[in-house]
Amino acid sequence: MTFVVTESCIKCKYTHCVSVCPTDAFREGPNFLAIEPEDCIDCALCVPECPVDAIFADNEVPASQVHFIPINVELAGKWQTISRTRDALPEAEKWADVKDKLELLER
Repeated sequence: MTFVVTESCIKCKYTHCVSVCPTDAFREGPNFLAIEPEDCIDCALCVPECPVDAIFADNEVPASQVHFIPINVELAGKWQTISRTRDALPEAEKWADVKDKLELLER
């Protein structure tokens, strides 16, 4: 099992989760975070840290979000590791509750 970042993260990119990850499994893109499944040790420390509830165990990802499992694998393989908390995106609060943001994901 690994953890997966889902759609709620898009255009928010809160990084509270990053600071608690003991293996630096998070990768940073322009407007989204991904988890490298090879680095994730299933500790679940990141889950309660996400203010938009974007992180799920891969076997608990909501049906409407399962397409984010391969998206995390793909993007984690391209993006750089992030291991420190940074400011959220400027309009994160505006986007926090918006649904259907996949087309806004910057790869």
